[in-house]
Amino acid sequence: MKTLILVRHAKSSWENKSVSDFDRPLNERGKRDAPFMADILKKNNVKIDLILTSPAVRALTTAKIFAKELDIAEKEIVADKDVYEAGRKDLLKILLKTNDSIEHLMLFGHNPGLTYLSNYLCDFETDNIPTCGIVCMHLDFDSWKYLGNKSCSLDFFEYPKKYF
Repeated sequence: MKTLILVRHAKSSWENKSVSDFDRPLNERGKRDAPFMADILKKNNVKIDLILTSPAVRALTTAKIFAKELDIAEKEIVADKDVYEAGRKDLLKILLKTNDSIEHLMLFGHNPGLTYLSNYLCDFETDNIPTCGIVCMHLDFDSWKYLGNKSCSLDFFEYPKKYF
């Protein structure tokens, strides 16, 4: 059985209008939410073999905060430029290439692609994965190549506004 955890990056700052979308940092709420949400995963004893992330500053920073909180070495974080601005189909192509030795994969990305991917893969649907929202699902097969429409079952859906 495979576990896939989708995480939308934490809240980013729009304060400096001259900063490109790619380079936007986390704002104060994002810096608060990321370790809090990672702690929820830790309390659920979630295991992670690999973190795959968009290299955009807000996503990569969120991934690094989660890794630190979950005691995952930074070398287990792979930044993939194809995740940035990817739609559902592109994200699915990336996931289908995952080595089957990886049992527990965490993907940090952006909307709307992440929400569309979650709704496609999972037996659970949401209008929106909010910033720093987590969708944890499992695939009852032992190969990532079987990822497809409604192939996964929801384990949990968590997001900061449930708690703040």
